[in-house]
Amino acid sequence: MSKSKISKTDSPAGAPTGNQQRAQDDLMNVMSTQGTHGRLVPPQANADLLQSITFLEKFGDELEGTIELVAPSPIIRMALHLIRGYLEGRVVTASSMIGASHVPYATANRRMKEMIEAGLVEQRPRTRTGKSFSLHPSPQLLEQWVQLSDRVRRLAETQFGGGQSPENQDYYFGGSYLDARSIPPLQVLQEQLNPSGGVRVLVHGDPTFMVMETLKRQFEQVIGSRIHQRAFSIDRLREEAIRNAERNASRYDIIAIDLPWVGEFVERGILMPLDEVIDIARLDPADFHTAGWKAAHWGGRPFCVPAQTTPELLFYRKDLFAEAGLTPPASTDQLLDAARHFHDPKRGRYGIAWNAARGTALGHTVLMTMADFGQPVLDLPENAGGFDTDRLSEGRYRPTIDTERGLMAAEYLLELLDYSPPDILSMSWYERVRPYAAGKVAIAYGYTLLAPYFELDETSPACGQTGYLPHPPGPGASPVAPVGGYAMGIPANLPPERLHAAVEALIVFTSPQAQKLYIQNGSRTNPRYSVGADPDVRRTSEIFGAVDDMSWRDELQFWPRPPVPEIGGIIQICGEEFHDMLRGTIPPREALQRAQSRADALFETQGST
Repeated sequence: MSKSKISKTDSPAGAPTGNQQRAQDDLMNVMSTQGTHGRLVPPQANADLLQSITFLEKFGDELEGTIELVAPSPIIRMALHLIRGYLEGRVVTASSMIGASHVPYATANRRMKEMIEAGLVEQRPRTRTGKSFSLHPSPQLLEQWVQLSDRVRRLAETQFGGGQSPENQDYYFGGSYLDARSIPPLQVLQEQLNPSGGVRVLVHGDPTFMVMETLKRQFEQVIGSRIHQRAFSIDRLREEAIRNAERNASRYDIIAIDLPWVGEFVERGILMPLDEVIDIARLDPADFHTAGWKAAHWGGRPFCVPAQTTPELLFYRKDLFAEAGLTPPASTDQLLDAARHFHDPKRGRYGIAWNAARGTALGHTVLMTMADFGQPVLDLPENAGGFDTDRLSEGRYRPTIDTERGLMAAEYLLELLDYSPPDILSMSWYERVRPYAAGKVAIAYGYTLLAPYFELDETSPACGQTGYLPHPPGPGASPVAPVGGYAMGIPANLPPERLHAAVEALIVFTSPQAQKLYIQNGSRTNPRYSVGADPDVRRTSEIFGAVDDMSWRDELQFWPRPPVPEIGGIIQICGEEFHDMLRGTIPPREALQRAQSRADALFETQGST
């Protein structure tokens, strides 16, 4: 199986600087099996289950080897073998099951048939003739095993030390799992997918998709097909998706796209309308965060499925705020006050870090900051949730940059500059989180997908001490958590014979079970309410509860970066003109005027009306 090609270019525009490269390399290390500088990495989602399996196998060996009258339990032995194979991504056959039973062939064969008849074991044909089968644990067996594994661990800890709180006892004895909120493990498809050459996926090289690559063997077991994943930096991902659309037949069954690209990709005929090939009810649309699901639509039709919803939030050090007697900032003025308080360059400490590198990075910041002051970058009609984006496909919109609220946003960015690190004008994406994780910055704007940088690094001063807020609003505006992230869609030029496999794999990759697995292996993005409510997920990070609360309060919004075909050009323009302003070469009003003029010209060139 070929290895995926993961580019380590982190910036959406152009090649990375040396600092940018080091920043993403550090994050790659944190997410990998061996972090740098002795970092502790997250336990694999299956580690506890495998540990319980090993314990029961060895405990059985001890009993059977010590007391002559103790006979092996073939059902337990075969169940342990079956679940271990599932978790480790190995094919389990009837022969290997029988071999693991520790009893004679005829006895084991009878017990295995009983397990199949009881619905504990599922069979899936391995060949076209259907004469050879692979065996897989059923959802019923997996659910029972999760409960048993937790109880075994809890019993061992209770009897041999490490007393736990009543709350934890309730969880380990099934109270939390049985409250019907826990999402069970992934189950294998009844019909294995068998597209020629395997399922081919084009993704972004970020932590969530890196987790998918790590779990590839398990997903191959689930869908019954090999998976070939190619991962690129955001700019190369867009180029490859566009290049792929120009081919006679798509090289990929599924492609990941940045949410702001949806309108452009639909208008260019890159994506297939999902309502033509999927029963949309199978995706459970009501389970997705509203903003993320709406962002995957164009002209009222779904063209992709949210794979990771990662709003940009305000990260702040709860311990430092408590020591200073400061409350979490609820407005831009309070945020400036807090940044001013913590800014102490002589001691190597700074108030705040954010995306300020020239071009795309700063362009995103400009659009989001304008939103903090209640100003969308397009003349969108207002509605109860902020601004209406339902009619973007009709094209009746114009850029709105040079406004009074746009001026307030520009002046706010200039004030932030006073309390930022000296290299702020070259900071982007990963780089803004590096000083925050290192304890050199008290506050940072950042996407949730960057949280592993400090949440999974126990040497970071921010580990376990970070609070999460939507963007504090300017005067007269409301808090907003601008939605970012990636969705997965099917290329419009996919050959018909590959369509069924692409649809079924897409449903698996974006399912609640898959999303939970990504999170348990280090991801900090989530597009679904059910996953955010899962007790196991809640224990991994307070991000998920915070984001769910923001969604219920209607603070998750994608109108700050509306997914129109012109959005890439607008972002680039703002990132260039506002960078000149921050460098002091032009005043705020001129930056707004120049950005407005260039955006108007862009619309005239592209024919928007």
